[in-house]
This record gives sequence, C-alpha cells and structure tokens, in this order.
Amino acid sequence: MSTLILVPQGAEYQAVCRGLSRVTSSPAKVLALPMGIEPVRQYLQKLTHIGENRILMMGLCGSLSQKYQVGDLVLYQNCLYQGNLQECDNSFTADIHNQLGDHVSLVKGLTSDCVVCKATEKSHLHEQYGTDVVDMEGYALLEFFQQSANRQVAILRVVGDDAHYDIPNITSAISGDGSLKPLPLAWQLIRQPLAATRLITGSLKGLKALTTVTQLLFTP
Repeated sequence: MSTLILVPQGAEYQAVCRGLSRVTSSPAKVLALPMGIEPVRQYLQKLTHIGENRILMMGLCGSLSQKYQVGDLVLYQNCLYQGNLQECDNSFTADIHNQLGDHVSLVKGLTSDCVVCKATEKSHLHEQYGTDVVDMEGYALLEFFQQSANRQVAILRVVGDDAHYDIPNITSAISGDGSLKPLPLAWQLIRQPLAATRLITGSLKGLKALTTVTQLLFTP
C-alpha cells in the first residue's frame, strides 16, 4: 500500500527525508506541513489529489507524562482537541506497532493551539485529560481524513521535550501561516538560555530518532 507522510516543515521534515533517502526503494511520498492546527486545516483543504491509501503523520511532540522521555517513539491511539476526540485507524496503527515492536509506545495525544512550555502545565494537562503527549497538528489531520472511508490515518511521533522541565515559550515565533519567524524565535531562546539549551538538545536527540525510525519503518 502506498503511504503519504505528512511532517511539520523545517527540521522535522528534513529528518524524515534523511531517513527515507537511506531506503533504496521507498513506497512513501513526503509533504511538509505548516505548524499549528488552523494552518494545517487550511493546508489540507488545498490538497486536491491524494492517491495514497495510508496517511502517516510524523514529527516531534512534547511529553505530558513522566513516563515518556526525550527520544521515545510514540504511536497515537487517538487525539483530543477542545474536548473532541478523533481516533487513529486501528489496522494501520497495529501494522506500525507490530513492525516497531518494543521500540514504540501506544499513547493518547492532545493537540494544543499554543506551545505547552511549563512543566506544571504539562502535568496539569496529563491529569486533566489523561493524555500522554502534546502536538499542534494531530487532531486537524484526523478530523480532515475521517470523512474518507478508504483512507487509513496513523500518527507516529518522537518525544522532543519531556515533562520534567520548562522550555521557552516560542508561540509568538509561529506566524499565522504556520511558519517559524527566525528573529522572534532567537529572541525567546536568548531570554531563557537554560530552557533553550534543553529544547535544542532534546530536539536534536528527537530528530535523530525520527530519522532512524523513518528508515526502519520503510526499509523493505
């Protein structure tokens, strides 16, 4: 079955492309997504022709639970947004789980409108909703493809920041079209050097794992 991979633009997209470039005959096609739920909704509306039966979202996520550490692979069972729940496809998710085995954990995802940066907020969200990880795009993807009966959707992500520490609040660095603004991003990182170091170190470890799992998943 042919697979379409959707990945947030920038470093995450490049990490997945690196993984696929190491596979001799990959049956997958990759598209870069904007960041954030509304930009993703708008982007998906403009996707005119999708020939693939299987849609896989990949990328980094933040952990809301002490259980999941930086570099851990997580496979979503479902995704929550503002009290609404969307389920991932059981059959596609099971196939990925069987292929990756003990390397991956099944989790409940949460989609947020902004970057969840405080450790206290992460533990609050985990307790309030029972969700394990957070992203900014997952729900929009599941919502969009739920109408198409012949499409299977799964979400596989890598933890890029854990629930123990704060990371810089980079929400203001994300523009309305879902791209990152370099100057506001740099400013937020400079303002909080310790949190910035954690974010960068965690992201680099997460991106490395993202490349590895992409290669693993699509090697025949």
